[in-house]
Amino acid sequence: MQIDPDDDAAMVLALKEATKCLATGDVPVGAVVIRKGVVVGAGRNEREHLDDPTAHAELRALQAAAVHLGRWRLDDCTLVVTLEPCLMCAGATMLARIPRLVLGAWDRKAGACGSVWDVVRDARSNHRVEVIGDVRGDECSALLGEFFANRR
Repeated sequence: MQIDPDDDAAMVLALKEATKCLATGDVPVGAVVIRKGVVVGAGRNEREHLDDPTAHAELRALQAAAVHLGRWRLDDCTLVVTLEPCLMCAGATMLARIPRLVLGAWDRKAGACGSVWDVVRDARSNHRVEVIGDVRGDECSALLGEFFANRR
């Protein structure tokens, strides 16, 4: 699969967000929301840091983008995240009307965008999301693997 250079560059930014998690003990997942080549929202996992079960990277990035743009409908944006979104984040991606999702590593245990479930492309939904996977997937997986190896 050929990777779009813009997707690759955006994933580098998401990986930078993910590495910030290491200072707080959060699972290193980062996300950015891109609109017309510009980052309009960024986020990282902050569940441990904030004691908030909903403080996932994707939600933090979507919230930041909505504030930045002054609207909840992000139908002209791309969400770029280092790990395949879970059910909650996949739902939020759809509800924000994100048309395109770029992900790094697949989550074979809890992913909801093609691995365990495929919520974002379910034909029963009124909104579906294009999914581009495995962008810098090895690098994203390595960051997660190293984090969990150090926790054991």
